[in-house]
Amino acid sequence: MHMSDGLLNAPTAVLFAAVAIAGLAVALAKARADLDDRTAPMAGLVAAFVFAAQMINFPVLPGVSGHLLGGALAALLAGPWVGALCVAIVLVVQALLFADGGLTMLGANITNMALIGTAVGYLVALALRKFALRSRGMLLVVAFVAAWVNTVAASFGFVLEYALGGAAGYGTGTAALAVVGVHCLIGLGEGAITAATVGAVAAARPDLIHLLRTGWRSASTTEETAR
Repeated sequence: MHMSDGLLNAPTAVLFAAVAIAGLAVALAKARADLDDRTAPMAGLVAAFVFAAQMINFPVLPGVSGHLLGGALAALLAGPWVGALCVAIVLVVQALLFADGGLTMLGANITNMALIGTAVGYLVALALRKFALRSRGMLLVVAFVAAWVNTVAASFGFVLEYALGGAAGYGTGTAALAVVGVHCLIGLGEGAITAATVGAVAAARPDLIHLLRTGWRSASTTEETAR
């Protein structure tokens, strides 16, 4: 999913650099409402975890491996706006320090993983939130589904960009089949990692999970009132 230099032509790269800048500007403005003394450290931990997890590849097919994208995970734990910023920071650091994704493709990579993936993953989780509030087991299922959809949605972002300005010499249909097909499998690993991580946080500090925060606050208030 980390697109390398030369995969898109210059106009398309510039277009999605502008999309990424605009999207991150909105996320930065909206994220202020989600950050306080309790959630700011959580955002830092989320960014650090996504960064570390993205460095670990897992096999999906013979000769093909994948790694965590982290959009849904970041959104579930820190909220969609903060989550998008966390993933974007990780992508910038990786591109600058580890050449993981080309600098000219940074806008496209941020658009796919930090904006599309995070937004779609969170919207799916939000739609299923009533199930996540029922039990820890259902929370894990919702996290898995959101992460899988996040991964596939990000791969479709790549397909759109390649259709607009692909410069690698492959047909759009061939690229779409390869990228989306592989990411349907990568999404299974993404879902498992996301579910396990969200489950671990829920077991220790469920109040820190952004998706559940209102629900857990309401439950706590009801419990205190009953006492």
